[in-house]
Amino acid sequence: MIPYLDLHCDTLGLGFMKKKEDIYELPEAMLDIQRMKAAGMFGQFFAMFFPPVGREGMPEDEIYYQSLLKLFRNSLEKSTDCIAFAGSGTEAEKNFREGRLSAFLTIEDGRHAQGRLENIERFYEDGVRLISLTWNQENCFGAPNSRERSIMEKGLTSFGKEAVRYMNGLGMIIDVSHLSDRGFYDVLELTKKPFVASHSNARSLSPHPRNLTDEMIRGLAEKGGIAGVNFYGAFLNADAVSEKSTLEALTAHIAYMSKLGGEDFVALGTDFDGIRGEIEINSPLLMERLFEELGRKGFSQSQIEKLAYKNALRVIHEVTD
Repeated sequence: MIPYLDLHCDTLGLGFMKKKEDIYELPEAMLDIQRMKAAGMFGQFFAMFFPPVGREGMPEDEIYYQSLLKLFRNSLEKSTDCIAFAGSGTEAEKNFREGRLSAFLTIEDGRHAQGRLENIERFYEDGVRLISLTWNQENCFGAPNSRERSIMEKGLTSFGKEAVRYMNGLGMIIDVSHLSDRGFYDVLELTKKPFVASHSNARSLSPHPRNLTDEMIRGLAEKGGIAGVNFYGAFLNADAVSEKSTLEALTAHIAYMSKLGGEDFVALGTDFDGIRGEIEINSPLLMERLFEELGRKGFSQSQIEKLAYKNALRVIHEVTD
C-alpha cells in the first residue's frame, strides 16, 4: 500500500453543513479520518471553503471561519492516535515516523483576509498553511477563472501582489487553482518560492478554464511547483461538461502533465467532497487502484511514489520549513 498526500478536499465544509462535531466518521462523505487511516494515507490538506456571499443559511464569514477551525481541531483531538496537525514538512515526516497521518489546514477563497496582511498572519497563527487566493468570484487578491476573456485577463490586485511576497516570508503556500490566467502569471513572476495549483488538470485535454494550459504547466514546473490532479469529471473530459470521472481519464491527465512538467511535477488534489457525478475513484480506500493502473501504463514505482506524496512533500518542505 502506497501512502498518499492529497492537496485538497472539502470535507470540513460538509461536516459543518451536517452539523457534526468532528469528521472521524462521516459516512455521507467521500472521505473521513477513519477511511484515511484504513487507506494508510500520508496526509490530507483540509480546505476551509468560503461559499459565495449571500448563500442561504450561511453565517457571516468570521463565524463560519471559527466554526470550521473548531471542527478541524475537534477532529484531531478525537483522533490523536492516528492523526496530527502538520504545519511544515518536518512535522509531517515526524508524524509519519510515529504512525500518524498529517492534517494540513487551508483556506479556499482568501476573501476573509479583507485586504489586510495582518489577517493572513492571523490565519497562519491559527494553523493555515495554504491559501487558494480566489474561488469563482473576484476578491481582495484578484480575479477568478472564467469563461469570459475580460475576467481571465484581470490579474492580482495591488494587495494580492503584496500578499504573494508576504506569504513567501511567512512560509505559507500560494495556491493558484481558481485564479485567472493573468493572476497565475502575476504569481509566477512575483513569487520567490514554489507555488501550487492544488486541484487543477490539463486544459489541452479538458478545456475548462479551471485547468492549466501547457505554458502554465511548464512555468509552474520550472518554478519548482506542482499541480494536484482533480478527480472531477468536468475537469477531466474533453467536453469539459460531463461529470463522469474515470480511471482512464485520470491517468491520461497524469501522463500528459508528467510529460510536460516532469516526474517531479504531478501530485494529487482529489477535491473529494467538493465534487459530484459518477466518480470511479471516490474514496481513499480506492486510491490503490490508481497506482496499480499507473504501473500497468509504465510508471515506475519511484514515479508513482512521487505522484502519491513525495512531490507534494518536497514543496511543503521548500515553502514551510
